[in-house]
Amino acid sequence: MVGFAVQSLLNDSQEKQLKKVSLFFENGLFLEAESFGAEGTAVGEVVFNTSMTGYQEIVTDPSYAGQFVTFTMPEIGNVGVNEQDMESRGAFCKGILVRSYQPRPSSFRSEEPLDALLERFGVMGITNVDTRYLTKMLRDGGTLEMIASTEIHDADTLKKMLDSAPRISEINYIEQVSTREPYVHTDSRYDIAQFAYGVAQTAKRIVAYDFGIKRNILNELTHAGLEVKVVPNNTPAETVIAEYESGEIQGVFLSNGPGDPLILEQEKAITQKLLDAKIPMFGICLGHQMLSIAHGYDTYKLKFGHHGGNHPVKNGGTNAVEITAQNHNYNVPDSITEIAEVTHTNLFDNTIEGVRYKGEPVMSVQHHPEASPGPHESRYIFEEFAKML
Repeated sequence: MVGFAVQSLLNDSQEKQLKKVSLFFENGLFLEAESFGAEGTAVGEVVFNTSMTGYQEIVTDPSYAGQFVTFTMPEIGNVGVNEQDMESRGAFCKGILVRSYQPRPSSFRSEEPLDALLERFGVMGITNVDTRYLTKMLRDGGTLEMIASTEIHDADTLKKMLDSAPRISEINYIEQVSTREPYVHTDSRYDIAQFAYGVAQTAKRIVAYDFGIKRNILNELTHAGLEVKVVPNNTPAETVIAEYESGEIQGVFLSNGPGDPLILEQEKAITQKLLDAKIPMFGICLGHQMLSIAHGYDTYKLKFGHHGGNHPVKNGGTNAVEITAQNHNYNVPDSITEIAEVTHTNLFDNTIEGVRYKGEPVMSVQHHPEASPGPHESRYIFEEFAKML
């Protein structure tokens, strides 16, 4: 690790020359901007995120695999990046679009500038673009596919490449982001006074299916007293059911993850078998959607999705309004009320944010109670799951 003072001097004397990058959107918009991350050509779906802080956590959230993230916060890169704030083993989004990139971070926690992380994991960084305009375009017209290139700058060529590329709804990104081998997560909630992660004190054991799981979801599960064994997305249901029946575990968690849940036939079949075994289960985001699909209630795609750290959600039990972190393009249907009680509702558009299934030890939420980044008003949900076991 390069010390901050030395790193600042390096940035002053060796600041990189930004390279031209061309963008072509499926609605016909063609733009030229500047690149500060990985070079090359990439195709993905464009979304916007309204979070004011936490760009590193967003960039390293596996749920963004296959997507370009447009930040509405104009200044990005000002606090650099560090190992502690990684939400996964890498960065899986296609790229990020920002109004102004700051190559010289100013934070005692910074270990390197953001562009170094992007280059290491092959993620494009695009700056000097009107993100306010792009956000309005996505809000009014919905999410769009886009191609970005530092190599090709002809609009007609980019259009042909974009037209022939597979859509995000056709690609199973779970296979790219899930762990390859099982492991036990040992960290707990971050202690801001010590600038370190706590050590888990656990009393019950669960299995967590990794569809693209975030580090701080695992930290909150362990903080709630759960020893968490993380397993690959293709782990046979029979293996987990045997562990439950033998008393080795007390429940199952289904994680967040990227892409269209309706193409995940393998994960759907696993979830159905786990439900048939009556194992207590909890799902977040994609896990929430998979539980709905496994019950026979298919998800639908939102116009431009929910991505940010300021979404108000009403708790149906307490009538309290919780400000939540969100990151999803798909939602469970209103018809889920035939088999489930709605526990949380989004106050922006009245979409369903959480359910408990009638007559089953199964609960799920669409938003992210671990936040990271975002407010912590929904952390209690992890404790509710622990009590349910």
